[in-house]
Amino acid sequence: MDPLIDVTLRSLAVYAFMLVCLRLFGKNQLSQLNAGDVILLLLISNAVQNAMVGENTSLQGGLTAALVLFAANFVLKRLMFRNKKIRDLVEEEPCVLIKDGKTDLRALHQEEITPEELLEVIREHGVERVDDVKLAVLEVDGNISIISLDHNQQIHYTHHKKRFKRKFRN
Repeated sequence: MDPLIDVTLRSLAVYAFMLVCLRLFGKNQLSQLNAGDVILLLLISNAVQNAMVGENTSLQGGLTAALVLFAANFVLKRLMFRNKKIRDLVEEEPCVLIKDGKTDLRALHQEEITPEELLEVIREHGVERVDDVKLAVLEVDGNISIISLDHNQQIHYTHHKKRFKRKFRN
């Protein structure tokens, strides 16, 4: 087999494997990496490098692998945009955590977010009480969005920067 075709097929296989792993184990918290996350990313990069290029350690092989990964990601994004089934397979739907001041404990449990973590997020948005939250949503990217009412019944929207891993549901 041609060495560049071999690199291409290996790179596509690793890309597909990583998509499945991210879907099963949750999205990486890229906005706030801790030491464990950095170590994991470095080890995964090192582990999959050889799987992608095999014995072809040439510049051409490395550039081919990188190009294939960029192209695969571009194609996947296009497919997700055009096809809801593919989008649903790769990404989860947003999850409502609080609606009209009422916390959905089942949703918190399902997403493995503690009530204390949710209260911390609410306070970080400048909201004192859960009762003042009109809507709190765990977005598909792991961010929590808060829509709240102030004392004058004015609506305020804030987007929380801390990410929570999304959990795979059967």
